[in-house]
Formats: sequence, C-alpha cells, structure tokens
Amino acid sequence: MSVLRVIDANANRAREALRVMEDAARFVLNDSALTAEAKHLRHALREVLATPPNLTAPQTPENPDESAPLTHRDTPGDVGTALNTDAEHSRKNLRDIVTAAAKRLGEALRTLEEFTKLPHAPGNPAALKQLRYRAYDLEQQLLNRLAASQRGRHWRLCLLLTCSLCTLPWEDVLNQCLAAGADCIQVREKDGTDADLLAHATDVVQRARAFSQNHPDQPAPSVIINDRPDIALASGADGVHLGQHDLPARAARSVLGPSRLVGVSTANPHQARAAEEAGADYCGVGPMFATTTTHKPDLAGPAYLRAYRESFTLPHLAIGGVTPDNIRELVDAGAQGVAVCAAVLKSENPGGVVSDLLAAWS
Repeated sequence: MSVLRVIDANANRAREALRVMEDAARFVLNDSALTAEAKHLRHALREVLATPPNLTAPQTPENPDESAPLTHRDTPGDVGTALNTDAEHSRKNLRDIVTAAAKRLGEALRTLEEFTKLPHAPGNPAALKQLRYRAYDLEQQLLNRLAASQRGRHWRLCLLLTCSLCTLPWEDVLNQCLAAGADCIQVREKDGTDADLLAHATDVVQRARAFSQNHPDQPAPSVIINDRPDIALASGADGVHLGQHDLPARAARSVLGPSRLVGVSTANPHQARAAEEAGADYCGVGPMFATTTTHKPDLAGPAYLRAYRESFTLPHLAIGGVTPDNIRELVDAGAQGVAVCAAVLKSENPGGVVSDLLAAWS
C-alpha cells in the first residue's frame, strides 16, 4: 500500500495548497475569477483521483487493487512529519505565502502524475499533467495580482499633460495643478523626436520630485509616460500608460521591471479582465463622455464605470471629457479618480479647475 500512501499524502498536500491560494484570491484580492479557478482545480483533482485504475494487470499480493478510497496515510509512522526547515515557519509577506503554496501544489501534482502511472494506481496521469499546467497559470496570475495590489495607488486626479493644448506655458500649468492637488501627471506627447520626448519627460519628473520635496505634507505626485516604457524607464518616471494597440502590458513589464507601474486603457469589462490578468497596476476606464482630444466614437459612459467598480479591485481612472460640470456623475457612479486633459489645459486658470474637480469628493 506504499503507493496509496504517496498518492494520499500528495493529494492532501495539493488540496491544502489550493485552499491557501483560493483564500488569497477570495479574501485578500477579492478576485472572483481566480477564486473560482482555485476551487475548480480542487474539485478537478478530486475527480481525477477518483478515476478507476487500469485493472488489466493480474492481481497479486505485490500488485493489489489500489482503487480503494485514499485512506492509507500513517501519520504516526510517517518519518517526514518531524522534518522541518526554518523557512517553513516564516513568511515575510503575502507573496511568500502564495509562492510557497504554489510550489507545494506543483510538486504534489508532479508526484501524483508520476505515481499514478503505476499499474493499479487510481487516477489519470495525463489529466494530472493538465492540472499541473493550470496550477502554474494560477500561480502566475495570483502573483501578478498581488504585485499589482501592492504597487497600485488610487490617484484622485491625473493631469494628462500635452504641451500643445496648453493655453498657458506648460510649466505654469504643471505648477498650478500640482499646487491644487493633482497627484498624478501623465506625459502625453505624440509629436517630436525620441530625444525631445525623453528630455521633456525627464524635466516633468524632476519638477514633480522638486514639488514633493518642497511639500512633504502632501502625497508625492506620480509621473506616468504615455505609450513608451523605454522613455518611462530612462526618465525615471513611475510607470507607463498603454492603449489597447500599444505594447502589451506583459511586454512593458519586462522592460520596466516589477517596481514601476503599468496602466492600461479599457473600454469594457473584457479589456479590463485582460489587463488585470496581464499584471496591470491600474486601468483607465472610458471614455466617459465625448472629448475633443481623442477620437473615440463609442462611449463607455458611467455605466461601464459602475460595472468596473462591481467586478474589479484594481485602481482606476475615469477618463474622457471629464469637466467640473459632469464629474459629480462619475463620483456618484463610484469613481475614485479621474484623468483630465482639455478642461484643465485649455483653461486660463488650470489650478482653479483642478480645485473644482477635486471638490466633487468633498
């Protein structure tokens, strides 16, 4: 019965690991899709191990029918129960917990896959192999979501800074908006050379850092670069924002590394789910209203914002045609932050517009 003991022990180990991963998805991330996948894996594992063995080999005392229920563990006689390492008793953070559970899961599924290949062993090794691949994918998605939840930050107002749209010199616009409480600046320039863009992005980053040093009582403003992870990295910005047709989020992450932010524009829940699974730190949600700065004929509207708030926990910015006249509708729909362009840039009092926008949450 030694084979059954191996299968039983690793089945328990795999189920316990999946329960840890499921609880992280459910109670920490509030992610229904990942919670469901962990639960489905637990049930699938049970069904696979309940598969009757191949009984074509003759029954002998050395090769018994091992299709009986998996109740063959001998805990008091298990020599491995007393073997421990210091690492087993310490976890620094949630990522360590999920990583340890995922590694236990992968190892247990691999052992199950090998031992169920033996004659008269219950289970289906081919099906266990597929479960192992699904477990690897679950691990990656969980770790991506945990990283995003730790990096992500709910900004209240992100200024989309395009120099050509500014009524005042862009430097004055930036200074006024930072002073009024804008906590994120997105450098959004479509024209000029790469060298020009890098110089401008670096200038904005330095100005934002200087503002933060001079105003230690206020949250440090973030600087995000539109479209270009390479410019974000070279300028020292906090991250990049990507459209649906820009570099994929995973590719941007490979350029920026784990510490910088990756945002993705989304117009529906399907795009938001894809961004979340790709490891995005926040989503642009819109367009909310008609806008003259970008041509997007299909409005997502506040209805999409409500749907996003019901299904996703990633930080978000409602974007598209936001003004002091309509921002209250977005706040009522659950907006925790907005991205604003023309209403601020084209004003002769951009700081005043930012103050009016932020007052919607007061």
